[in-house]
Amino acid sequence: MKPYAIESIQELHRLLQLPKPKHPLVSVMDLSTIRCFDDEQLEAVRYGFYCIALKKNFKGRMRYGQRHYDFDEGVMTFFAPNQVVITEIRDDWALEGSWLAIHPDFMKGTSLANEIQKYGYFSYAVNEALHLSQEEEQTVNRLMVSIADESAAATDTFSKQIIIKQMELLLSYCDRFHHRQFLTRRQAGEGLLSAFEQLLESYFRENRPETDGIPTVSFFAEKLNLSRNYLSDMLRSTTGQSAQQHIQQKMIENAKELLAASDLNVSEVAYKLGFEYPQSFHKLFKSRTTLSPLEYRSGFKK
Repeated sequence: MKPYAIESIQELHRLLQLPKPKHPLVSVMDLSTIRCFDDEQLEAVRYGFYCIALKKNFKGRMRYGQRHYDFDEGVMTFFAPNQVVITEIRDDWALEGSWLAIHPDFMKGTSLANEIQKYGYFSYAVNEALHLSQEEEQTVNRLMVSIADESAAATDTFSKQIIIKQMELLLSYCDRFHHRQFLTRRQAGEGLLSAFEQLLESYFRENRPETDGIPTVSFFAEKLNLSRNYLSDMLRSTTGQSAQQHIQQKMIENAKELLAASDLNVSEVAYKLGFEYPQSFHKLFKSRTTLSPLEYRSGFKK
C-alpha cells in the first residue's frame, strides 16, 4: 500500500475537517474535536512534519511495520517526518488528548533544528510508546496548552522564540519520562539484555561475520521485534552501553581470542570478524584497547 503523503499542516486540518490553522507551521489539535480518517487511502500515511500526540481512551489500532498496537490507555507517540503510520479504519473510534504538529521549516535557524535529532524516541515503534503517570500527563498537557495558545496568538518578534523554548522544554520532559519508563521496566530490560546477548553470541559462534559481515544493531532489533533506537536506549539504561557498544565489545573479545590463540595474521582475523578492510579493524581494536592488534599479540609471545 502506497502511503498517502500529507506534506503540510494545512492539508492535515483539511483532511480532519478542522478550521484552517492559526499558524501555518505549528498546530495543537484537540483529538476529541476531530473526526477520524475514514478513507481507505488514508490507512497508510506519511507526514511531512513532526507529530507528538498524547492519546487517551483511544479505541483503535495502529500499525508500525508489521505489528499492531492497541491504545486503550493514555500514551504518547512521536513521529518524525517521512515515517509511515498505518491506522486501522473504523467508524466507532473515540479520541481524547492532544496532537502537536510542527513543521521542520519552523525550526530552521534555531537550536531546536539540531537538538530534535538527538531524541531517539522519534523513531521508536508504536508498541514502544511512552506511558505517562498522572503527574507526567499534567505536565505534558500544560505545555501543549502553552504551545497552542502561543501559536494561535498574534505573531510578533517573540512568538517563534517562545514556541521553540516551549518545544525544547516539552522534549526534555519527554526524554526524562522515557528514562523513568526504562528504569521502571528494569526487569524487562534485563530480559532484553539476556536475549540480545544470546543472539550476539550465536552470531559469532556460527561464524556469521565471515559470510554476513559485521553484525548491525538493525539486525538484532529486527530479531527482537524492536526499533534500533529503542533497543539501544533500553540497553543503555540497563548496562550503560548502547547496542553498538555491546557489539563492538563482543567483537574485541573474539579478536583477542583469535590473536592470542590462533596463527591467523591480523588481516585474516579482521576478515574472520566481518571487516572488509583490515585498517578498520586496526582502528577499532586500538580505540578499545589502546594497543594495536600486533602489540596485543606480542604480549603472548614467550
